[in-house]
Amino acid sequence: MATVFETRLIGNIGKDATVKTMERGVIAINFPVAHNKNWRDKRSGESKTKTTWVNCTIWKKEGANLRILDFLKKGALVELLGVPFAKAFVMEDGFVRTEIRLNVAQTNILRPAKFDGYNEDIIDTAENENDNNEYVDATLDDFTIDEDDF
Repeated sequence: MATVFETRLIGNIGKDATVKTMERGVIAINFPVAHNKNWRDKRSGESKTKTTWVNCTIWKKEGANLRILDFLKKGALVELLGVPFAKAFVMEDGFVRTEIRLNVAQTNILRPAKFDGYNEDIIDTAENENDNNEYVDATLDDFTIDEDDF
């Protein structure tokens, strides 16, 4: 029986995307996305926010169109669909740190960074970036990922 484990994440990019070329010519585009959960404390009536950071990676083949980098800028609101996983590693001080990561399969730019008005051509180009078949079908078994990759 087949199973599906996908996550849809909507949030703001925390810093501009970076590119790293891995072994075998695979390109990793890395960027953090913040998901904010807002609520009102029932006892105090105070508004509260909890931010969860997710480190996201888009995998592409060497020589692929990297125009998506024009849109993966700090402050942009994005919708991402992909496979989540947790990564644990030991820090220099001996403490174990765990982080949430997402191997992105689909990217939609909901609001570009520094939004000055609606420009349909730019947004449509970014949203359709997934249609060019240049993405690498990435699974955790295919790549060795180290903390230095992000």
